[in-house]
Amino acid sequence: MKKENISPEKESEVRLRIVLIAPPSGVDFGVQEGKGNDYTTIHKQRSTGANLTFEFTVKVKDNRDDGLPNFLGPLTHGPTTGRFIYINIGTSARQSDSCWDRRMKIPLSGITWAMIEKASTKLVLEARLPGTGKDGGPSCATVKPIEGWKVCK
Repeated sequence: MKKENISPEKESEVRLRIVLIAPPSGVDFGVQEGKGNDYTTIHKQRSTGANLTFEFTVKVKDNRDDGLPNFLGPLTHGPTTGRFIYINIGTSARQSDSCWDRRMKIPLSGITWAMIEKASTKLVLEARLPGTGKDGGPSCATVKPIEGWKVCK
């Protein structure tokens, strides 16, 4: 269902929060801004084993044929129908002394216009993800939110 007060010509913003649950200690994590080899890692944090939180805004536009939100801007990646956020890990996050060179792909699927509208009232859309993979290292590849995206304070 399309958002009533966002026309195809206009963009809005939505605040996102990604929480990595207990990632391995001593590893840098950060949000990828930009594409390909021409990127920077922002909000970089070194894990101590406690949860890491990344909070930022992305643009959203109502210009998809299926009526779902289209996420835009330098923090979003992938095709219109499959946008995601990258979390860079270890050397991908420019940590030169790391043995890890990974990225985590966090899908934005599941975010609806109703959630965006509710979050626009000083709330945030939050995804909680496992920070450690089955191999004991940082989670990587496509990692889906444990309970999906949720509207939170």
